[in-house]
Amino acid sequence: MKILAVLKYLCLAGGALLLAGAAMSYQGSKQFIDSALSTSGVVVELLERRGQDSTTYAPVVAFIDTDEQARSFTSGLSSSPAAYAVGERVGVLYLPGQADDARIDNFAERWGSTVALLGFGAPVLAIGLVMVLLGQWKKRRKQYLQRHGQVVTAEFEAVIANQSVSINGRNPFVIVCHWLNPETSRLHVLESENIWFDPTPYIKDSAIRVLMDRKNTRKYHVDISFLPKLAN
Repeated sequence: MKILAVLKYLCLAGGALLLAGAAMSYQGSKQFIDSALSTSGVVVELLERRGQDSTTYAPVVAFIDTDEQARSFTSGLSSSPAAYAVGERVGVLYLPGQADDARIDNFAERWGSTVALLGFGAPVLAIGLVMVLLGQWKKRRKQYLQRHGQVVTAEFEAVIANQSVSINGRNPFVIVCHWLNPETSRLHVLESENIWFDPTPYIKDSAIRVLMDRKNTRKYHVDISFLPKLAN
């Protein structure tokens, strides 16, 4: 299904961009911290920030810079409940000659954006990589079975929806068949790969061709090459 291919590459690209943003954020924060002056300030106000569902509070901090000038700034981070109380003393970092560019000296203000970008980017990239690797693994297993697997004939049983996978509210179909191992007299229930249309009208024969690993019957591929291909 084309949407899976698009989603795979979107995850790869999106994850890579987020991680690049995290690296840039880290470098920017590190440069700021390395160049910043340190002093102390006091929370003089809690500024309300009203959202659609909640109200958060951002501390307004006043401090005296090296030129003995009174300065104030509003933190870029707000929370509910408020992280600080009016009158509370806090550490302040600011750049020489740029006292208006100041931050509260704590982990969230120093590294919060870096951690957030990393926290979003790493899982998104990991999902994309897993999708790529899983696709490659399935492709190689299929190629291996086509070259080295034994052909067995299974009996068609049913077409069912794969409820464990859902994209845009749609579930793929799988062909379920069974095969009786003549050597062990064990009945094996086999499922095809996901099919993104109902294959029922195209199953004209109860005999389904299956490629199976000679040494491990858990490794198999239900041959669905008889089904029509989806148009691009």
